[in-house]
Amino acid sequence: MKRFLVRAAAVAVAALSTASCSWLQSLETDPTLDWSADKLYTEARAALDDSNWTQAKEYYQKLEARYPFGQYAQQAQIESIYANWKDGDADVAIQAADRFLRSYPNHANSDYVLYLKALATMNENDSFIAWLLPEDMSERDANAAREAFDIYKELVLRFPQSRFAPDARRRMHRLVLAQAQHELRTAQYYYERHAYVAAIERAQRVVREFQNTPMRDDALELIRTCYEELKMDDLAKDTQRLIDINKGREKTVR
Repeated sequence: MKRFLVRAAAVAVAALSTASCSWLQSLETDPTLDWSADKLYTEARAALDDSNWTQAKEYYQKLEARYPFGQYAQQAQIESIYANWKDGDADVAIQAADRFLRSYPNHANSDYVLYLKALATMNENDSFIAWLLPEDMSERDANAAREAFDIYKELVLRFPQSRFAPDARRRMHRLVLAQAQHELRTAQYYYERHAYVAAIERAQRVVREFQNTPMRDDALELIRTCYEELKMDDLAKDTQRLIDINKGREKTVR
């Protein structure tokens, strides 16, 4: 037993020694060890401009760790959010944006940070068309769209004169259309599987929550068809009357 303990202690000491040497070696080979804040920021920005997101993130992290109260600290945090988003680390970007907004709620670039947070929430590196694909029936995408919409809305309300406000408004409009399309596709998905009650519920959501989108009329048509399949003729006729009323209003407006 004593021999076993001695051997175990020797192994532990050897492992600790190896780890210490490795750590010291990493310090010795780190070329940024003696870099000033200005040098770190300049190199981080150069990596960012070259789309070298991983390198930029590394430099920004070192800058924040070594010079947390320097003149570059806040700007480094903002650009780090951008680098994480572009590098596909959407969750990290969102968390960093939240930390920044909590720490500097009245910062001059808060509008930009909100804008980046919304982009990361929607994972805008991916094609926006992916949000409209019929085979994606998950609630995750719809929830992200609603969250992004709320962030853009906050940006527009808090910073109506921001240079990012016009694009935020355009994206809000696109998100409304995407959400309406998502709900309509979901309703059609249920209809194709003869789940008519579920299809009606989802189509009614389109009519109720997205009545100013082109998807409203398609949703009403689907609701009427579902009622017909269910042999609920009175409700089908009521829905048809509503469709006719809407068409009449559209002609009047034109």
